[in-house]
Amino acid sequence: MEYESNSWIWDGLYYYPHFFGGLMLTAALLGVSTSYFGGIGVFSLPHLWSDCFHKKKCGKKKRVRVYMDGCFDLMHYGHANALRQAKALGDELVVGVVSDEEIIANKGPPVLSMEERLALVSGLKWVDEVIANAPYAITEQFMNRLFNEHKIDYIIHGDDPCLLPDGTDAYALAKKVGRYKQIKRTEGVSSTDIVGRILSSMEDTKACEDHNNASLPRDPLRAIQSKDAHLSQFLPTSRRIVQFSNCKGPGPNARVVYIDGAFDLFHAGHVESLFVPALAYSLVLIQILKKARQLGDFLLVGIYTDQIVSEHRGSYHPIMHLHERSLSVLACRYVDEVIIGAPWEVTKDMITTFNICLVVHGTVSETNTPLTGQSDPYEVAKSMGIFQLLESPKSITTTSVAQRIIANHEAYMKRNAKKAVSEKKYYEQKMFVSGD
Repeated sequence: MEYESNSWIWDGLYYYPHFFGGLMLTAALLGVSTSYFGGIGVFSLPHLWSDCFHKKKCGKKKRVRVYMDGCFDLMHYGHANALRQAKALGDELVVGVVSDEEIIANKGPPVLSMEERLALVSGLKWVDEVIANAPYAITEQFMNRLFNEHKIDYIIHGDDPCLLPDGTDAYALAKKVGRYKQIKRTEGVSSTDIVGRILSSMEDTKACEDHNNASLPRDPLRAIQSKDAHLSQFLPTSRRIVQFSNCKGPGPNARVVYIDGAFDLFHAGHVESLFVPALAYSLVLIQILKKARQLGDFLLVGIYTDQIVSEHRGSYHPIMHLHERSLSVLACRYVDEVIIGAPWEVTKDMITTFNICLVVHGTVSETNTPLTGQSDPYEVAKSMGIFQLLESPKSITTTSVAQRIIANHEAYMKRNAKKAVSEKKYYEQKMFVSGD
């Protein structure tokens, strides 16, 4: 009882050590015993301190909710890194996915539908909530809806300017009311850049076929130069990989599930059943990853080297290089760990090293069969009885995504040309921006 009656003193020492120490020192200098404060001599003081500290201990800190929007068309690791940075500025991240109509009006036709883009964004590990059909510009009406209905504290965007067709800032209102925060743009990648790589790949492939049909000698140097012109400008660092990683290994009794592929142009199909060995980055990946993760406690994803992808799909693939593909997969909420540069064959030693309990593979792919003379890459897993086929929920693949782009070739070429001008201007005026 004595301890309880004087608990406010200990609370004071814990929560306000400097203030309480000064109070005790003053009391000592005045010759007042500290025991006096625990008695009835100063009746109101214990109650005052007790109420104050009780509120301090029991008061729940308000969770900061931040909002970030985007088109998220052809989702890539740049989008993922932007969302990662946004989440770091608050406790809960709400993401607005711009409607198809708004994208068409402001940028041109999107490659992926609203449903596909929602699936991609929802599959990222940093996203807590998603708002469909968000406006391209932050209007006063929508901003009030964010603040009042969704309880948003801050609106986030990258340091690169986002201008409307009339040249005004899409985030001017959020800045005006002091509810805007900025993150650093991820250099070396953009949807415009990826569309350019796809268009270039398809054009070069067609040129190669035309040469073969005409029986004309093909200049290998020209092919190399053409491919080099569209190489990724991304500069991978160990820090970026750590930022995307969960930094946790499987428990001693965890059921480790393994799935492999190229995961080029990560798409929603990858997320729910993680692998479309097709080496695709569209909608099927997210769904496959989700299915694979549900089969165990820890999902390990093997990502093929650029060389393996090229051998199985052609010299103009992959569209995204190994480190880009690795970050894209690591961003998925269903993935626990990746092998950067996984072998084509799943060996007995590999199964033992990673304590793999189950090896899975999707039913929809663009390269399900090994090259001539190669053995079945899953032969060992099958012989051990730990192999399982996963029914891919969607038939979308990298090729089908590319075909959409080709179908709207002129529109995308026009859009890319316009974006290329604005990006060139951005880099010419670029200054260092702190952040990660």
